[in-house]
Amino acid sequence: MRFLFICLAILFFPLFSSGQDTKLAQQYYRDGEFEKAAVLYKKLYEQQNRNDYYFDRYIECLLAVEMYDDVESALKQGLKEDPGNIRLYVAYGNLFERQFKEDKAEEQYEKAIKKMPADQYQITRLASAFSNLTKYDLAIKTYEVGGQMLRDNQVFSFNLAELYRRKGDVSKMIENYLNSLDAYPERLSTIKSQMQRYLYNSDDYFELQTQLYDRIQKKPGAFHYVELLQWVFIQNKDYKNALRQAKALDKRLGENGARIYQLAVIAFNDKDYDAAITAYDYLVEDQGVSSPFYLDAKQSSLRARRNKLVEGYSYTEPELREIERAYESFLNEFGSNKTTASIIAELADLEAFYLNDLDKAIALLDEMINYPAIDIRTQAKGKLSLGDFYLMKDEVWEATLLYSQVDKVFPDDQLGHEARYRNAKLSYYNGDFQWAQAQFDVLKASTSKLIANDALDLSVFIMDNLGLDTTDRALRLYASADLLTFQNRFDEAFAKLDSLLLAFPKHSLEDDVMFARAKVYTKQRKFDKAVELYQQIVEKYPEEIRADNSLFALAELYENQLNDVEKAMKYYERIFIDYAASTFSVEARKRFRKLRGDNI
Repeated sequence: MRFLFICLAILFFPLFSSGQDTKLAQQYYRDGEFEKAAVLYKKLYEQQNRNDYYFDRYIECLLAVEMYDDVESALKQGLKEDPGNIRLYVAYGNLFERQFKEDKAEEQYEKAIKKMPADQYQITRLASAFSNLTKYDLAIKTYEVGGQMLRDNQVFSFNLAELYRRKGDVSKMIENYLNSLDAYPERLSTIKSQMQRYLYNSDDYFELQTQLYDRIQKKPGAFHYVELLQWVFIQNKDYKNALRQAKALDKRLGENGARIYQLAVIAFNDKDYDAAITAYDYLVEDQGVSSPFYLDAKQSSLRARRNKLVEGYSYTEPELREIERAYESFLNEFGSNKTTASIIAELADLEAFYLNDLDKAIALLDEMINYPAIDIRTQAKGKLSLGDFYLMKDEVWEATLLYSQVDKVFPDDQLGHEARYRNAKLSYYNGDFQWAQAQFDVLKASTSKLIANDALDLSVFIMDNLGLDTTDRALRLYASADLLTFQNRFDEAFAKLDSLLLAFPKHSLEDDVMFARAKVYTKQRKFDKAVELYQQIVEKYPEEIRADNSLFALAELYENQLNDVEKAMKYYERIFIDYAASTFSVEARKRFRKLRGDNI
């Protein structure tokens, strides 16, 4: 056993010693003690079968302390022992360049390329050696000569694209990525990732688009170019042209509308409803009922048409009636059942909030929530909406009953939190402020950021206004006006707010009254009046809790209704700079970056 132990010790001691030397050399190198590191790296190079890594580090250390004679001796010895190691000529050139002997350096660099063998691995290593010294032109020349030697001009295209990127030559970078794609079409996803990472502005994407058009003309059968062109249009949010390419690819590849449906979803989510409608309608009309996307496309087309009207606040009653007929036509075709429950809920929403037919909305949802085998989440959402509609009719007991049913079924779910929030708001409307505030305080921890933020706002609002007065009469008047606004009884809401200001002149609720009026004007599509009031709040009450709310409302108005991106950006930016602690801060920054064109 002793003999065996001694043998093992003799066998493993050099490995242990080598490991210790490697760690120590690395430590010296990191600490800038290059002379000490050089001694160890030389020893490791000699011990580890002439390992290139240790030799390169040894040379680096010698150059760092300007021991040029030692570097030259080491390189000469290295070339003598291994004349085929062309990377040594690059190191030799770097040595001369350190000594300002540019001509001799260039001679060594050219010698390395001239002596390069027709071997892909050796070519790549030489190009990397040049690249590590930021000799990008020489690295490019290495790959170009190497490609000629291997009789394959595209084998190094991906590497060349990376080098041109480092040089800042976008056109040549794109050209070589496309060359790589031409040689290896399976790289399409990788090429997209590279393009998304390294194309920074519209000019870069235009250059890619131009080169793609040229290649498609020369190779009309190269579908990977068409697919990349579609991707470019999507990046530029040009969904109309993206759809043209998607149609061509869908037919060529026999995808049965999958690509077109996916594009329609992207356009819908980006709120380009015209493009989404065109794509969905194409699936319905061109692909027909046999398409696996027929039902979804028809549903989504309805939603897109509805959203286009109501989100833009630009609708007329005849347009709303046309959408109503489209929903009813859909239900006539597919029936009113658990499958179409979400469409029924949307129609009910249209009737209640835009066509002011609460009875019809309630009848639709009353029937929908009782469909056999209906999805319980769809049913719960229907009950929440139905509760809202009853509240709009002033039937408070029916509303709270429905909210409570959802809360009981989904106590720890976002739906349950939403139901609890609505019940708490009911108590606020009714003047039971202490109970409402207690519920809002609990909901501040909701997993839904929207519910949590709304609950926090109302909790702070109640606390601020209850703590200032011995009576809650002013707050009761305000909450009553808030309910009237929710019920679309705008004249009565204004009258209630007027009575509040008359009974309590210069009250702390003055900015809240202005905010409430602005919300009504927005609902009435009187955007100029809403903007005027929001701006007054920001100017007169910059320290009050309605200031950041008003800034966010202004930004949304300019973004969505008034189509002034510059002003929208200005107000979003002001929120996350001047009101960094605001619950709107994160969302404002996100929207600002999106409007600025950042690739989020």
